[in-house]
Amino acid sequence: MKTLNVSILIISCTMMFSCVTSKKFNDMESRYRMENEGLKNNLLKAETENKELSGSLLRTNSLNKELNTKLENLGYDMEVLKRNRELLEKEKSTLEAQIKAIQTGTSTEIQRLMAELQKTRDDLNAREDKIRDAEKELSERNLRLMELQEALKQKEEAVNRLRQTVTSALTGFNNNGLTVFEKDGKVYVSLEEQLLFKSGQWEVDPRGQQALKDLGDVLAQNPDINIMVEGHTDDVPMRGANQVKDNWDLSVMRATAVTKVLLQNKNIDPVRIIAAGRSEYLPLDVEKTPDARKKNRRTEIILTPKLDELLKLMEN
Repeated sequence: MKTLNVSILIISCTMMFSCVTSKKFNDMESRYRMENEGLKNNLLKAETENKELSGSLLRTNSLNKELNTKLENLGYDMEVLKRNRELLEKEKSTLEAQIKAIQTGTSTEIQRLMAELQKTRDDLNAREDKIRDAEKELSERNLRLMELQEALKQKEEAVNRLRQTVTSALTGFNNNGLTVFEKDGKVYVSLEEQLLFKSGQWEVDPRGQQALKDLGDVLAQNPDINIMVEGHTDDVPMRGANQVKDNWDLSVMRATAVTKVLLQNKNIDPVRIIAAGRSEYLPLDVEKTPDARKKNRRTEIILTPKLDELLKLMEN
């Protein structure tokens, strides 16, 4: 009887131990899958940001190369003007010598030669005036190019500072449906649908409202930033009614909903904001998979430093 009880006890312990070990293994496997998925998402976002930054760097290098070429051409033109001035001075010296040489000739001959020399001198003076004007114009062009270079540098620094400021302000939302990146000299704040809206809806969720309010605080402190809010959908047709009948309507309603949340901050001038809907026609991923469509359902807040001074320099 005692032997039977001991056997039962051993079997019970073995079964309990097996159950506990299996549960721990399942928990560890689940955590590993979640962490692995998070690492994959972070890697994809890092690759995207790296591509955007590489493209921005190539465009900046190309523009700087073009400006340097223009500066070199200006230097060449100024050197040509310098040589022309030297030749002009030699011609004037020759004329002065000729005037002295003919003063011993006859009166009529002297008058004729003096008239010719005076005409030549007038022509030389006119050429000298043109060279002087050209030198002044080249100097002004050189100054404008240097100002343009400095303005471009300041604009690039402003965009970089803005991206860093926005990223810091929205740290709590990174890897949770929010991405900040730089493209074509602008800062993009891209918010996935899951952070802001329920499927097919345009009322901003509380968590999305908090992210927008944090961003609004940054924009209120940077009044020289223009704001474009763009709504985007996937390519799945929407069959709605009343206010929202299709993807065009949905993208516009979502853009205006986000705009209204930003304007809850009274320090943001509404004149700075444009709300627009792009429907399904500017996708991030053209594939017809669920993951691709999830990427395309987004709202982008595009921030651009005001470039009034830079545009004036370029127009001149």
